[in-house]
Amino acid sequence: MTDVLLTVGTRKGLFTGRRRDGAWEFGGPHFNAQAIYSIAIDTRRETPRLLVGGDSAHWGPSVFHSDDLGATWIEPQRPAVKFPPFTEASLERVWQLHPAGPEAPGVVYAGTEPAALFRSEDGGESFELVRPLWEHPTRSKWVPGGGGEGLHTILTDPRDPRAVTVAVSTAGVFRTKDGGESWAPANKGVSAVFLPDPDPEFGQCVHKVTRDAADPDRLYLQNHWGVFRSDDSGDSWTDIGAGLPSDFGFAAAAHPHRGETAYIFPINADADRVPAERRCRVFRTSDAGRTWEPLSAGLPQGAHYGTVLRDALCTDDADPAGVYFGNRNGEVFASADDGDTWQQLFSHLPDVLCVRAAVIG
Repeated sequence: MTDVLLTVGTRKGLFTGRRRDGAWEFGGPHFNAQAIYSIAIDTRRETPRLLVGGDSAHWGPSVFHSDDLGATWIEPQRPAVKFPPFTEASLERVWQLHPAGPEAPGVVYAGTEPAALFRSEDGGESFELVRPLWEHPTRSKWVPGGGGEGLHTILTDPRDPRAVTVAVSTAGVFRTKDGGESWAPANKGVSAVFLPDPDPEFGQCVHKVTRDAADPDRLYLQNHWGVFRSDDSGDSWTDIGAGLPSDFGFAAAAHPHRGETAYIFPINADADRVPAERRCRVFRTSDAGRTWEPLSAGLPQGAHYGTVLRDALCTDDADPAGVYFGNRNGEVFASADDGDTWQQLFSHLPDVLCVRAAVIG
């Protein structure tokens, strides 16, 4: 069976799992007592590089990296992510770490709070602010969501390293086609039922966006109320929430190989943030959102209250795909067969904030 590395960021440290020959081995915590909001596994290198956005209550936020699968960690002597003086801003959190594809070796992006995009060309050891997005003319009207004003989603286009899509809570989706020199909102069709104008150009509370494996122009979006699909890289969006027990939620992940296949974890409501109908279920579409099926074999069957946050659902790149999620109960579940069946890997962890996995062998 494929060798997989699983990383779990929690409110109090980083935990790891390694599946070899079908058996799991577990380790951690690393960064004891730090909140781990972002993780990336950069598999473009001969030995994968792990990148972690930690947040110490005493020392503040930082980005660490490891080139030996977490045996040792390096923190740069100077902050990897730092706002320039002219911004009059200070880093509160690194919400996202995203290695670009093989078309842009060495490039890693970071999304932060306050909402900003940073770019690294040295594998994540140092970052520079992408200034045109920071200075976007709409920025003065961006409003923080319930979790803050965070740039939490970064998608690079495998066909063009200059094309990048980001999502901000609560500003919506923005895109660049010229390497970050200019940015445009990409929210047409994404409703904002909580605003006086339910169809604004920007201001949507986007929770997560993921890209289809077979069609790079197809994106799936989990909004604060609403699940949407775009077939034109974000030029327009279509509601695909019919058939779900709730279209509120935080997480979304695409299958790594199968087109039209994506996963979400519905939440009851914004005012009742527990699993939809109090049942622990991942929902999968295999036809780009036309229909949805609940996946629960091996998951808890009784009343359940474990909320899954926006970065706590992921897939690896195995075939069949591994699917993983963690919740605020401190539980982590894994499927090795595209989500058909599940097993529990962790219990009683601190609050799970993010989960990432990748094939490493």
